[in-house]
Amino acid sequence: METKIVRIEKPADLNLILGQAHFIKTVEDLYEAIVQTVPGMKFGIGFCESSGPALVRYAGNDPALIGLAQRNALALGTGHAFIIFLEGGFPINILNTIKNVPEVCRIFCATANPVEVIVAETAQGRGILGVIDGAKSQGIETDADITARKDLLRRFGYKL
Repeated sequence: METKIVRIEKPADLNLILGQAHFIKTVEDLYEAIVQTVPGMKFGIGFCESSGPALVRYAGNDPALIGLAQRNALALGTGHAFIIFLEGGFPINILNTIKNVPEVCRIFCATANPVEVIVAETAQGRGILGVIDGAKSQGIETDADITARKDLLRRFGYKL
């Protein structure tokens, strides 16, 4: 087995969801789940098919985000992995809906941070071992940090 690091290529402030599912209809079901939950959200989905022709299947409503999802899914090349890039909302707006799609097995991360994916490759194929989501913790938050965190959540409208 060989391990590799695949860096997700994306603009710095763009959110993504990286997960694993189990069936070719996943790409269509993810599309439907997103548009039914946040109709105005722009997104692109890339899904790594892991049998038959083993293609990157894709869907979305924004050509640039679809292209980004296609390129990153192909770079990953990991069985049944999916990646969603989104604008006009945050992962928190659709994450529970995505988790409730029947064929979704797990979510590796949902973030706007830089992401590195730890991939294992064998003679059979590739799989995701885990992710590096953002930077290493630098310390414990101070009272000023707590105030800033709470202000940010209220500015986004997540708290009153």
